[in-house]
Amino acid sequence: MRFRHGLFRVLAAGLIAAPLFLALAALGGMRNQYADLLVQFVAPTTIGTLALVAGFAAARKWRWSAMACGVAALLLVAVWPQWFPIASRPANGAPSIRIYSANVWVRNTDVDAIAASIRDADADADVVMLIELGDATAPRLDDLVRDYPHRVASPRIDRPNGTVRSVIASRYPLRASPRPIGVEAVSAVAITLLGPVNLISVHLTRPWPFEESWGQISQTMGLEQTVRGLVGPVIIAGDFNSVSSARIGRQVQDKIGLRPAPGFPGTWPSALPPPLSITIDQVYASPELAFTSRRLGRVNGSDHRPVIVEVTRAAR
Repeated sequence: MRFRHGLFRVLAAGLIAAPLFLALAALGGMRNQYADLLVQFVAPTTIGTLALVAGFAAARKWRWSAMACGVAALLLVAVWPQWFPIASRPANGAPSIRIYSANVWVRNTDVDAIAASIRDADADADVVMLIELGDATAPRLDDLVRDYPHRVASPRIDRPNGTVRSVIASRYPLRASPRPIGVEAVSAVAITLLGPVNLISVHLTRPWPFEESWGQISQTMGLEQTVRGLVGPVIIAGDFNSVSSARIGRQVQDKIGLRPAPGFPGTWPSALPPPLSITIDQVYASPELAFTSRRLGRVNGSDHRPVIVEVTRAAR
């Protein structure tokens, strides 16, 4: 009996210590690569810790449940900026545009699933922003975005896992604009109901330990330089390989001055339920724009879920 009680204490302490360490890393503002990798998982850890609170309570382990509840509270503070970011207030009566953004995955060959996701009734987007179009999908662009006559595409980019392109397709007229240097991206100006809007569809490199941390940082600096040269509102969407509350997300907000759409539920990996996924697929907008909604799109054969946002003018 003593052994069982001792074993339970050890296991329970471990289950509480792990999320506590992550919460402290997130709240401590550590900017090194190790802490940054941990912070990517603060959202699913929050969900898991809340489940742990319920599990201890169901087993009538009230002291352990209270300790887990305290850790969950710290995690909620850490994840709050990701789920409920600072947002511009929508202007009353202003028109809105709907944007569908997706990393369709270079190895995804299911063109029908991608096309169905874009044409889904819940999507019905005015602008479609796609990255990682591979050799199986790029040649069939007309099948994917046949309802979007205005298109701008990036050059082919050769990567170890295949050749990719990025595309912006729109029901509104598009004008190509200079792409950010050193970043997998495509840029255009759309003439929308909100007036001209700068659009950038982007894919940042993977984080440490898969790639050097400087890769993401320098690419975000390239985005900053590009945005500084733009006139008018800006929307950047794509796979940032970072949640908005981690280092790269904070860099986009602090240095470029953009605001993220809410980051719940998550987008990657699509094999997990969305509340247990992490939101590395982001949409950011300049402060003169406001998000009125954000939701996930229909699965499209990728390991990422699409993101659909509606954007309007911000109140002055």
